[in-house]
Amino acid sequence: MGNGEIQEEQFARETLERYSGSSAEAFCSNLLLTNFPRYVDHFAEKMGVEVVEGSMFKVAHAVEEDISILDFKIGSPAAALVVDLCSFLDIKAALLLGMCGGLRRRYKLGEYLVPVASVRAEGTSDFYFPAEVPSLANFLMQKAVTEVLEQTHATYHIGITYTTNLRFWEYNEEFIEHLKSTRAQAIELECATLFMASYKRKFTLGSLLLISDLPLNRDQVKTKKSSEEIFRKYMPDHIEKGMQIIKHARMMQSKKIKGAYHRNIGL
Repeated sequence: MGNGEIQEEQFARETLERYSGSSAEAFCSNLLLTNFPRYVDHFAEKMGVEVVEGSMFKVAHAVEEDISILDFKIGSPAAALVVDLCSFLDIKAALLLGMCGGLRRRYKLGEYLVPVASVRAEGTSDFYFPAEVPSLANFLMQKAVTEVLEQTHATYHIGITYTTNLRFWEYNEEFIEHLKSTRAQAIELECATLFMASYKRKFTLGSLLLISDLPLNRDQVKTKKSSEEIFRKYMPDHIEKGMQIIKHARMMQSKKIKGAYHRNIGL
């Protein structure tokens, strides 16, 4: 080992800075994660702050609100990476603002889904824990999610998501039959990985998913046109809800409500 050997924390911070274009010190203590660059743009415009972009991530920091937002792109490897990197920062609470395909006929586009757990079908989470360890959302964060949704009279569902790396599955009948057999309420690409990585890293993270399509109905799969409509109609409220939730979670942490990791509440 040479004298110039870099330690893990420094390596993580420098990697985050390369990928985000932002200094590690600029990150606020509350973090919104998203898969969509336009979420960062909307947040930055709303807060009157600058957007910064690196080789992979796009970020904005609203210092007065003590909230940063980061677009980590799509998929479980990117989800794992962003938790690994951000877990070395002084972040107290994090929330994914993601989208999912609803798997129940009664669901409607634009409604919210609160995942309490995820089926680990994406593979990436296997690098964090053995297969028998369940992928559970952080209790404190999901409690904050449901309390804010109740307070604001939002329509939402609670359930299990099926996290997969398989794309273009909507016409794969064998996969569809397997998906139905799991009785999952939604399908998406990141939650299982985020929950497992954050559990490993003791990183307080939850998720609020927007139902953006109903993929078991061939006439309601996500298209270019429908995707644009989802952003236009529902993105502003999704971001606003995320900001409310993360502030509510911090209030809960200050009261030492169970579910936060000790490092997040100064213990």
